[in-house]
Amino acid sequence: MTQDNPQLPHHYKTIKQRYPNVSVALENLGTAVREAGPIDHKTSHLIQLAGAAGIRAEGSVHSHTRRAIEAGATPEEVKHAILLLTSTIGFPSVAAALSWVDEELGKS
Repeated sequence: MTQDNPQLPHHYKTIKQRYPNVSVALENLGTAVREAGPIDHKTSHLIQLAGAAGIRAEGSVHSHTRRAIEAGATPEEVKHAILLLTSTIGFPSVAAALSWVDEELGKS
């Protein structure tokens, strides 16, 4: 996964150090669910990105934006994955998620 990624938030890195067994279990769970079906790696991160946007989980939007890009998604695909949610989660939530995506893409 992203063990020594300098882009990870400090708080997340601290939790990983404090609870290494939990961190490993979560990473293994993520791998297991991605490998459980036919959806490719890029699409799985776009789906997880949409889920994160739906619950307004800012940190997860940042994380899955990075992961989707690393898996081969274009910035346009990432933004479109969020925009597609407009009629589902509402424009204010989409606007917030797009701002988090833009923040993450601006770091590249």
